[in-house]
Amino acid sequence: MTCGAKRRLRRQWDRLGRDAIRALQGQMLQRFVRDQVLPYSKHYRALFAKHGVTAGQIRTLDDLRRIPFTSKLDLLPTPEHGDQTRDFALLPDEQALARRPDVMLRALLRGRAAVRRDLAAEYRPVFLTSTTGRSSAPVSFLYTQHDLRHLDSAGERLVAVLGAKSAHRLVNAFPYAPHLAFWQAHYACLAYNVFQVSTGGGKVMGTDGNIRIIDKVKATALIGMPTFLYHVLSEAREQGKRFPELGTLALGGEKVATGMRTKLRELVRDLGGKSPANVVATYGFTEAKVAWGECPFAEAEESGGYHLYPDLGLFEVVNPESGEPVPDGESGELVYTPLDARGSVVLRYRTGDVIEGGLQYGPCPWCGRMAPRLVGNIGRQSEKRELHLDKLKGTLVDFNELEHLLDNYRDVGAWQLELRKANDDPHELDELILHVESKAPEGRAKIEQELSDLMASRTELRPNAIVFHAAEDMRRRHGVGVELKEKRVVDHRPKDGKPAPPREGGREVVATEDKAKKAGKA
Repeated sequence: MTCGAKRRLRRQWDRLGRDAIRALQGQMLQRFVRDQVLPYSKHYRALFAKHGVTAGQIRTLDDLRRIPFTSKLDLLPTPEHGDQTRDFALLPDEQALARRPDVMLRALLRGRAAVRRDLAAEYRPVFLTSTTGRSSAPVSFLYTQHDLRHLDSAGERLVAVLGAKSAHRLVNAFPYAPHLAFWQAHYACLAYNVFQVSTGGGKVMGTDGNIRIIDKVKATALIGMPTFLYHVLSEAREQGKRFPELGTLALGGEKVATGMRTKLRELVRDLGGKSPANVVATYGFTEAKVAWGECPFAEAEESGGYHLYPDLGLFEVVNPESGEPVPDGESGELVYTPLDARGSVVLRYRTGDVIEGGLQYGPCPWCGRMAPRLVGNIGRQSEKRELHLDKLKGTLVDFNELEHLLDNYRDVGAWQLELRKANDDPHELDELILHVESKAPEGRAKIEQELSDLMASRTELRPNAIVFHAAEDMRRRHGVGVELKEKRVVDHRPKDGKPAPPREGGREVVATEDKAKKAGKA
């Protein structure tokens, strides 16, 4: 099939209604489970046998509930089984492949050597990405050439959704790493024929190196993690740089609150860029092996929802407690199943991500596409942490809400939430310390009171302390140029007998600025 024919086929999905999309996805799911997963996946052969599920019982999307969920725990190494990555890969036996009627027919028509090359491209792992391993051991996901073509296709559609033009000059500021975010951006630019420069984020070239590259190539678009791009553009503004061509920021790897979008737009404006800048988010995770983009045509302060690729995979939204599917448009946990993957494959994968607006069908109100969308804020279930505060035995605090609250507060730039034990004693109560970079240093007392009251009204929780820092100090706390992801929530409570790191105080912004001025005069 030619590239043009593939694009025409993909566009058909944007013109189908809900029932037609679900019917076609049901057919694809049936074939995928019957012809690929059960014959070639060691894990799912055993799982289906254990629960008495057969391929013939999977005929429509309503039959998905017959398949048990897969979670991160199923993928982690265990003392009994070690690394389980291979068990989730589709690894057919060569002799079994040779006996398949379709393979035998292709061999007669095209010759054995050609078919052998085709099968190697379809099934031989040639590439991997990995989870970050911040909350558990890293998990690798294998790709074949078949998967890389899908990564290329998803990237092309992602760039199209985000509204990029071939004439754009893009700086990819994701870290060099075997992580989906970097490679999806890389393949997206190649597929859409967009000029790109990859900087490796802060660890390779540092903040100044990223600023120099943006300036040198006259970048029209940046893609990276929002916290890192905030630091880069803030530093560029401090240096008096001008980026008149810059007009688009594509964000990934972190949640993107409305307030963060506003702050990034203001930075682009202050740097002489296009105003208002187009600031859009992407959503992806290692286990899906693709990423999705927001509709860029929504109003400036709204999310247009993430446009999905219904031919590559499907989402369910389920009640996090019961696991039962919820109606369209209702909040719940996202569960993902691929429809045409090779390499590593997970069915009904519980992402641990909760979406507020759910899965929605029908025409997008902003661009008219009919493909299903994920709508609303997406947060991690694991970001609800138990704290032992005051006289309470345990308080469940939603850090997703805290992050959005702080991003949305105008007079705070960068911030970090730190969890500690009082007096660094493991038997004491928990403390919550808020570190902030104030954008209005003359109003510190007002900001401190407003933030404390705001957190109390939204979460019934006041920070034990609010510590103000200079921008340079916050970049160090976030690990810019050191960490793969900037550290916005850190837990310094003692674990496994290890002591907490030493406490670090803040540096007053006014005092820092005065000191800098004196140094300049000297």
